[in-house]
Amino acid sequence: MASYVAEYFGAGRSAPRQIEEHNARLFAAQQRLRRGPTIEVFFPRRIDNSRLVKAPDMARLREMRLFTAACVVFFTLVMVYGWQHFSSIELGYRVEAKRQQLEQLREQNRQLRLAEAELSQPQRIDALAHEMGMDVVRPDQVVRVGDTIAASAPVMAQSQAPAVPMAGGR
Repeated sequence: MASYVAEYFGAGRSAPRQIEEHNARLFAAQQRLRRGPTIEVFFPRRIDNSRLVKAPDMARLREMRLFTAACVVFFTLVMVYGWQHFSSIELGYRVEAKRQQLEQLREQNRQLRLAEAELSQPQRIDALAHEMGMDVVRPDQVVRVGDTIAASAPVMAQSQAPAVPMAGGR
């Protein structure tokens, strides 16, 4: 560009100043051509456009509908993506919470099994029974219900009516 400016305006003068002068001359010439030899005078006129009806531009209407449809589709896709993304994050939090709850329940189950094993030790039960005054059962303390009847013989069920007291007092 510097070579063009130097060729056009000459190498002796400074290029920016020459460009400013040249642009000012072009601007003044354009204004003279626009105005003509006389000064411009403008007169205001009142124009009533209330009866005018704008003709519909079908191409522009079609473009606007297409643009609106594209925006709706894009917005829908973004919303679906966001919904899936955030629901997957929420689902991950739920899975982690359930995993922690399962681990707590397993630990609680282990503690309960340990406590059960500790409480059901025969030595401990025997020591508690002796503290309460219980002793080992003697053979003469045990009464078996089926000793009088043979185990293989059939038994007939019987019922007796209860004695009802008389109302007369006798």
